[in-house]
Amino acid sequence: MKDLGAAQKILGMEIYRDRSKKKLFLSQKSYIQKILSRFGMSSAKPLNTPSASNIHLSSAYAPQSEAEKEYMSRVSYASAVGSLMYAMVCTRPDLAHAVSVVSRFMIQPGKEHWQAVKRIFRYLKGTPDVGISFGNDTECLVSGYSDSNYAGDVDTRRSMTGYVFTLGSFVVSWKATLQSAVTLSTTEAEYMALTEAAKEGIWLKGLVGDLGLHHDQAVVYCDSLSAICLTKDQVHHERTKHIDVRYHFLRT
Repeated sequence: MKDLGAAQKILGMEIYRDRSKKKLFLSQKSYIQKILSRFGMSSAKPLNTPSASNIHLSSAYAPQSEAEKEYMSRVSYASAVGSLMYAMVCTRPDLAHAVSVVSRFMIQPGKEHWQAVKRIFRYLKGTPDVGISFGNDTECLVSGYSDSNYAGDVDTRRSMTGYVFTLGSFVVSWKATLQSAVTLSTTEAEYMALTEAAKEGIWLKGLVGDLGLHHDQAVVYCDSLSAICLTKDQVHHERTKHIDVRYHFLRT
């Protein structure tokens, strides 16, 4: 074995250290430039957001004509989404929602789906230096923030669960995914998202505990007052009795 010194790059992630400020920064600038070149987006016009709020993708945009099917057969849709997903998982929580949406159409992607993927590449074109940082924080507490969009999926009418966790002021965990069931209200959608975030918070609290940072609890924040009230209400009434028992795990 040979000591090569401090790591500077691993699995496509570049590591930058500022020892004077006791900070570490992870970036995938080289990887992003590589995939931009691979998919012909190196000279694309940059955009400020990875997705457009006024566009709702659905399976109805699947290729209908033979010409469109032939066009999409030449597009490396799955490879492009997989490349974006790797960037999102490693250092780019800002891509989580957009990548989650475009990854639903792997089987029959259409031109509109491909345009949405190219928009993410255009966003990366303007933000190649964005990454995540870690440092010396006086209060290393596990905190989470959960949210959901009610019936956001046009095809199944399922809502999306989204959460992000920080250790002190540094992001350590994030997720954006469709919920497993159709919810009947925004309260229920927020409640289900809050439950998933709570489970992640418990796991992170145990992890940092093994590292010597012991906390009594992990704090999870939610912007839905009705969902917060539901976590405190132990009575099953007609508006909530249909909620599956797995989501009442949050009350424990």
